[in-house]
Amino acid sequence: MDKEKFLPIGTVVLLKNGKKPLMIVSYCIMPAGDVYDKNGKVENPDKILDYGACSYPEGIVTTNEIYGFNHDKIDKILHMGYESDAQKEISKVLLGGLEEMKKEEVEDNK
Repeated sequence: MDKEKFLPIGTVVLLKNGKKPLMIVSYCIMPAGDVYDKNGKVENPDKILDYGACSYPEGIVTTNEIYGFNHDKIDKILHMGYESDAQKEISKVLLGGLEEMKKEEVEDNK
């Protein structure tokens, strides 16, 4: 599995030790609550999760059924979502943005 990209929206995965398939519905989800500091920077960028997903095949029934996880928790890709040039571009942008936020956090903590 290519760990250097974001999988397309609609991809269905099984997580490590997972019993139920999940379908990716969003990227870079943040936990509820204040995630920005007084300067507008994201606090604790490590808490930003790569993906938001819902149960498959039911989908989102209530809003508290969104699951967040990082790419390294994926055990198996069951079905790949639609890949397009636009999706490939956003994957590059998202990866670069996350790496930049994490780099800024390390520099700020020095």
